[in-house]
Amino acid sequence: MRPRYAPTTLDLSFEKRWRDLVTKLSARFDAGTLDLNAMLFLIGVQELGQDAREFKKDEKVALMHIAICVVLLPFGYYKELGRDADGWPHFERIKDLPPLGPEEQERLMKEAVLAYFEE
Repeated sequence: MRPRYAPTTLDLSFEKRWRDLVTKLSARFDAGTLDLNAMLFLIGVQELGQDAREFKKDEKVALMHIAICVVLLPFGYYKELGRDADGWPHFERIKDLPPLGPEEQERLMKEAVLAYFEE
């Protein structure tokens, strides 16, 4: 039986893929080391598809929501409904996320973000 603290090959591969993505995007945006939330914000801005600008606080929250929906689309949790008159995408949750602890939620989101950028 392997000790609990020993990472698996799969975990090491995941961690390397994540570090590589963080390094790549951090260098590209010259913004220090980006975290998961910063990456989700970038995805939201990308998916909105409007010119770069300053966003209000409520818009930033909406951008994070857009990103979460977009990265979880391939997992079957959301579907896109279309865009409103201002060009903002809207989504519908089509199945509930499984009950996950904080670390499991973070892992799911990181896997989803990796899949988004690896497409």
